[in-house]
Amino acid sequence: MILTVQGKTAYAYTGGKPFDRNLPTAVFIHGAEHDHSVWALQTRYLAHHGFGVLAVDLPGHCRSAGPALHTIEALADWLAALLDAASVERAFVAGHSMGSLVALDFAGRYPGRTTHLALLATALPMAVSDSLLAAALNSEPEAIGMVNQWSHSTLAAKPSCPGPGFWLHGMNQRLMERVSAKGETQLFHTDFTACNSYADGLARAAQVRCATRLVLGRRDAMTPPRAAKALADALAQAGNPVDTITLEAGHALMTEQPDATLDALFNFASQPARAAG
Repeated sequence: MILTVQGKTAYAYTGGKPFDRNLPTAVFIHGAEHDHSVWALQTRYLAHHGFGVLAVDLPGHCRSAGPALHTIEALADWLAALLDAASVERAFVAGHSMGSLVALDFAGRYPGRTTHLALLATALPMAVSDSLLAAALNSEPEAIGMVNQWSHSTLAAKPSCPGPGFWLHGMNQRLMERVSAKGETQLFHTDFTACNSYADGLARAAQVRCATRLVLGRRDAMTPPRAAKALADALAQAGNPVDTITLEAGHALMTEQPDATLDALFNFASQPARAAG
């Protein structure tokens, strides 16, 4: 689905069905140097089971025009503008890694527009090491290799995603290389700097007014479960229902544990939402 957002072309994958704004809307936000395709299994299922799906390519990533945006806050405002362009008032919002910060900031600053909030492989703060920032700035292929290695807890998840014989490391490597090739120079560094610089997460958590689910990987080397504790506590202190599901996976939850991730998202999104306000 092609939309015009803030005067630029924006792409959202609709799960293999035409987008129907009269259905409950589910929005999916990818992480750094990725695109909508990381949500392939989860989005197709929701689109065929009662939801209108919008899995976005963030600005400057694959099919959405650049330039890439440099802050989490700007990305959250872009998401609000995308929902306006799609004539969607409220949505279930799910984000992975960098996308989880965008989802959190959106839900905090636009509380009336978020029915449920799902944060996958998240952390506050989402600090990025100096070595990875330097690699992203000066040698993007090296940064891609580092992240690809750290994203997976196993060489070959069983039965693998989307089916036996698929190579998780190879797929993720090629995806990041493709995003890099199609995007602007130093896109990975732009994404990582946005994560590393984001300082408003706890304040945004206090402004969230919907149920929130954290989906974490027990063996996540990039955003380990302990790094989400402060966020979970802040969300709970705001008086909203909060729960955490921990899967036997690394950072790449959607491919290492595709069915468990789907179950965690679909069951949560299907729960009754609070009234807007």
